[in-house]
Amino acid sequence: MLKIEHIGMAVKDLSVSIPLFEKLLNTPCYKTETVDSENVNTAFFQKGDSKIELLESIDPDGVIARFIEKKGEGMHHIAFEVADIKAEMDRLVKEGFVLLNTEPKKGADNKLVCFLHPKGTNGVLVELCEEMK
Repeated sequence: MLKIEHIGMAVKDLSVSIPLFEKLLNTPCYKTETVDSENVNTAFFQKGDSKIELLESIDPDGVIARFIEKKGEGMHHIAFEVADIKAEMDRLVKEGFVLLNTEPKKGADNKLVCFLHPKGTNGVLVELCEEMK
């Protein structure tokens, strides 16, 4: 793993949360995007090398909506940048981690992504990200 790529935050409403995070981070949202495969709208912020991703469900029964219903708004996942996502997925499976998807899939912000099951990572949802070339 190269670095923390971003921290994902589950939010109920981007129209409320984007201005809040713009004030909090003292920087504008640089990108919004819909990720149909995950049923979310996203918004990204960057401060130096650090990025925050806000995730709003577009499906009342979607993963983010269920997360918020169960735990409330807040940190959803931590994402790590990797140079070769398939090699890292193979390495982690050999180490005993459980992947939530067996093949990388297209995520937000021009990334290939894979999630690790939080039961094997002390309850933290971990995302692997590789920049698509």
